[in-house]
Amino acid sequence: MSTDPVMALTRYTESSPINATLHRADERSSHRPERGDSSFLDTIVGRRGSLRPILNQVEAVAGTNTTVLITGETGTGKEVIARAIHELSPRRNRNLVKVNCAAMPAGLLESELFGHERGAFTGAINSHVGRFALADRGTLFLDEIGDMPLGLQPKLLRVLQEREFEAVGSTRTTRVDVRVVAATNQDLRQMVRDREFREDLYYRLNVFPIYLPPLRERKADIPELVEHFVQQFADSMDKTIEIIPEKTMRALVRHCWPGNIRELQNYIARGVILSNDGIFEPGPLETCEPPEPENANPTLEEKIRGEILAACQSAKWRLGGPEGAAARLGLKRTTLFHKMRRLGITRPADQ
Repeated sequence: MSTDPVMALTRYTESSPINATLHRADERSSHRPERGDSSFLDTIVGRRGSLRPILNQVEAVAGTNTTVLITGETGTGKEVIARAIHELSPRRNRNLVKVNCAAMPAGLLESELFGHERGAFTGAINSHVGRFALADRGTLFLDEIGDMPLGLQPKLLRVLQEREFEAVGSTRTTRVDVRVVAATNQDLRQMVRDREFREDLYYRLNVFPIYLPPLRERKADIPELVEHFVQQFADSMDKTIEIIPEKTMRALVRHCWPGNIRELQNYIARGVILSNDGIFEPGPLETCEPPEPENANPTLEEKIRGEILAACQSAKWRLGGPEGAAARLGLKRTTLFHKMRRLGITRPADQ
């Protein structure tokens, strides 16, 4: 999986041009921010719109050592949030180390995370320092955590809880001080129910969840993103684009963008290549249907609503009595009535 297209952090070797998206490089200060300084967040496109509540969460958790789980569809910018958490933390002067758990097989992933000793397995002609050791006193970003093999998850759980591990082929215990930020586009709770992900590891990772909404739910941010990308690519291609037709902008705002920010960025890049005479004239948009909404982290109200609906359906919409929905939920009948009224839940006409 490619890197989330969110910002350019050129001092990290892992950074790539696709990361130069939501971050305005020309506004980035040359010094690292002091603790509590929000200048890093002030460089993010869309910070005044739907991202504001998310950036408030980032600011709140950054100064702690709390483990963070970032969820959202592919291309929504999960890596930028991980980087922002690191940049605004007391660990900002230490390493931010990234591991993509989906990019390598189980045996190699274990060695990559924890290191190995010479001769630990066939082909191990030298010792190897793992990412946890490299991230000591810094931050480790575990991308695509849902793809971590079940057999490796107990070892990750141990290092999260005990802050210690053994390299592959070693009996020596290494202690580390690492802040872990994980990310996934999968529903880990469903994976737990399907026994594809350890429940204890899920709760250890989900201490502070942050959900990134898809771009189709952030339509107010699209014009600013479009203007930023057009200017960015025009500068890099030594072109001048001064006009984005209103009709074009309306079409971009209406589009569902199943690939989210990454898809928008690539489309704008192609459009800049095709544009001449200072007018942004991109090619036609592909027809698309928005994917089924993913709600990796529903609100408490959404959870309650779901539980009430499930209970009502199981009780065939009989609310009272020993087999009714109220009894199933452990509520008084009047309390259930009140909750249903508040949440707008009504009995279907055919019930």
